[in-house]
Amino acid sequence: MRFLCLHGKGTSAAIFKSQTASFRAKLDPSFTFDFVDGFLDSPPAAGIDLFYPPPYYSFWNTFVVPDVRRAHAWLRDLLARDGPYDGVMCFSQGCSLIASFCLYHQAETPDEPLPFKTAVFICGGAPMQVLEDLGIEVSPEARDLDSKSSKALAEQASTDAILKSGIDRWKNAHGAHSHSGVPLDPSNVFGLDFTKMPPHLRIKIPTVHIYGIKDPRCPASLQLSHFSDPRLTKAYDHGGGHDVPRTSDVSERIAQLVEWSAVAARVV
Repeated sequence: MRFLCLHGKGTSAAIFKSQTASFRAKLDPSFTFDFVDGFLDSPPAAGIDLFYPPPYYSFWNTFVVPDVRRAHAWLRDLLARDGPYDGVMCFSQGCSLIASFCLYHQAETPDEPLPFKTAVFICGGAPMQVLEDLGIEVSPEARDLDSKSSKALAEQASTDAILKSGIDRWKNAHGAHSHSGVPLDPSNVFGLDFTKMPPHLRIKIPTVHIYGIKDPRCPASLQLSHFSDPRLTKAYDHGGGHDVPRTSDVSERIAQLVEWSAVAARVV
């Protein structure tokens, strides 16, 4: 099972490889992972330079739809050159890239299969600007929460917050705590109404959504999970913030979910 792995903004392939080493070590050698750098130079993500040296990369530095579409073109070229890949595994901005790629694919070429069979999203989200570009209604509540949670992430992931509070810096103040393990009302998933979602925009491959309940961006992860076919998706709260915890229990569970994604991809 061959996975393409896409990192978060202001990090790198080497950093994402390090962040995922604990759970990948628990997988069978038949699972292989191809870690790829973003195509743009980038300043470091908040706090990342405390732990990892440069270089740092991203898939876009300013979030506007044309830049996202340019990243999609880069991704298509990469898949054509280095593929095929059975699945994708991504973190943060890498998730935004894959999620938006899937949604535009469903909107523009719904009868064609995606160029991969499964996706593992870690601390991901569905970009609001992309949703609006696709004609999906984004409520003022959803737009406001998206902005506030992005700012909260930058503050809580910062060097100052790390040095002052360590892992205790993660504080989700947007109500996701109350939804841990509790099904959300599909008519109001943090301001998005999935009962009005066009069926053809559903992501039709097996997906795994791994998030941390203390992550300020947790609502975005939960929104993204609702774009998936509920019969073909698994979600897991790792209990932390905007990161990949490396405890034995968490690593074991993530490895199990990656294995599930592989089995599901063969069945669908």
